[in-house]
Amino acid sequence: MTSAPSSAADKRGQIWLAEQSVAGRRAARRLIAMGVGNTILAASQAGCMAVLLAGILRDETQTVSPLFPALGFAAFALARAAAGMATEGLTFRIGATVRRRLRSDALGRLLAHGPALLRERHSVAMSAIVVDRIESLDGYFARWIPAAAVAVLSPLLMTLVVLALDPLAALVLAACGALVPVAMALSGIGAGRAASRQFTAMSRLQTRFLDRMRGIATIVMYGRIEDETRALGMAANELRMRTMRVLRVAFLSSGALDLAAAAALVILAIRAGTQYAAGGLSTPVSTLFVLLLVPEFFAPLRNFSAAYQDRFQARDAARDLANLPEQPVPLPLLTVRHVQAQGLTVVFDHVGLTWDATRGPVLSDISFRVAPGETLVVAGPSGAGKSSLIEILLGFVRPTEGRVTLNGADIADLVPQALSRLTAWIGQRPVLFAGTLRENIRFARPEATDAEVAEAAQFARVTSFAAGLPQGLDTRLGEAGYGLSGGQAQRVAIARAVLKNAPLLLLDEPTAHLDPATENEVLDSLRRLTLGRTVILVSHSTAAHAWNASWGGRRIDLRDGQIVRARGEA
Repeated sequence: MTSAPSSAADKRGQIWLAEQSVAGRRAARRLIAMGVGNTILAASQAGCMAVLLAGILRDETQTVSPLFPALGFAAFALARAAAGMATEGLTFRIGATVRRRLRSDALGRLLAHGPALLRERHSVAMSAIVVDRIESLDGYFARWIPAAAVAVLSPLLMTLVVLALDPLAALVLAACGALVPVAMALSGIGAGRAASRQFTAMSRLQTRFLDRMRGIATIVMYGRIEDETRALGMAANELRMRTMRVLRVAFLSSGALDLAAAAALVILAIRAGTQYAAGGLSTPVSTLFVLLLVPEFFAPLRNFSAAYQDRFQARDAARDLANLPEQPVPLPLLTVRHVQAQGLTVVFDHVGLTWDATRGPVLSDISFRVAPGETLVVAGPSGAGKSSLIEILLGFVRPTEGRVTLNGADIADLVPQALSRLTAWIGQRPVLFAGTLRENIRFARPEATDAEVAEAAQFARVTSFAAGLPQGLDTRLGEAGYGLSGGQAQRVAIARAVLKNAPLLLLDEPTAHLDPATENEVLDSLRRLTLGRTVILVSHSTAAHAWNASWGGRRIDLRDGQIVRARGEA
């Protein structure tokens, strides 16, 4: 049942990887040239060593000075070392460039769709694509592509050199070298499957671990610590077994290459020894040269074998990257980069939104207008479509029907940067990062000065509890704001909105999960924040509704995605 979608995903991945490989080969030209150059240096070094050894074997050290071949060997060795360092540096730079480009593209596509993606994909799976999958592509572009070209060019060049000296030895090298790709192709099928299963096991372990860490309090409360520990242990053991299978296949491929190299060396050594014993070998220089070339002949093939697994990892990574959602791009002629926002008017014009056709519309025929400086409360039971309305205004989803305008500009035509400048948002549980209080507030506007951050903190009454912390605004918080209460975290979110100073303020249940006293304090801060701004407040709170009514604000009620009642219309 799932083979057809999987096959289509694999096909898209292959097309994507082929397109990326074109640019990868252009970037790898210098690496390929350096690889072939290293082969020439290796052959020259082998020639110097052959001359030196031949003189020793013939006891001609008194008549032929070993100085020149020894100096040549040392010079070529230094040149190869320098070339190796340059190759490593270039390999790193190529891989870093590719990772930076692919990661920027993947993040752009994910961020363009926002939290709506969490309905379809787990956050761990998306982070694994952006981090692990793109890291696995580093080997494909920086190692596999140049290694595949050098593995053809360098052995071919050495075979031609040996062919001029000893045709039979060239035939032996070519025959043994041809066995390597065959053995690798046979082992590669299993390697690709093993690598894919290993990555799947790693993703499952990451997902399970993150979910359990997020819900650690629930696990402790229900006494499921031992059960979850055993489950994590089983997942970790599965990953260990999958990893060992990948290594077994990799060692099998390496063993085939070592066997081919040993076979070529043994055959040529036996042949040379037989000729030498029979007296048919007048000068051993060419024979020693051929024997010394055997390890260098297989060195490019060894690099090719080491990078062979990167090809299969790249296939799996390409499938995931190619099937990321496309980044929505507005039509160039309609793109709006700036909206005049001295006062902001929000208009919903017969807006409809459908996530899944089988479940019906989430929003249907929603029409209202919020004037500059006005506050609109959106009420309704859970599932009525309130959060979907906020997601449209944040630009995370686009309506399937109708249009939403900000000062007459269609929100679908606004570039993300313009929409971000116009909007500030405070949700139920603000996301606080591991860092200082000051850094968390400055997140809203990184270029803000310390004085502006302090002013925003004072406005939102963050300073009232920060004064009791060890380092004030420079006190470090744990992950997810660990160390702050819910009300304190909301004040930090309000300080962010103050610092951003956007004309449109979206409030999504900002006082949920707060006790009445803290709720009143937060509402008082919000009262001052909303002055002069266009505000849309989604809330179940009776206190929030009373707060809005006291200011003469309007209210609309949603039910099943439709407006069932509007209050306070002009």
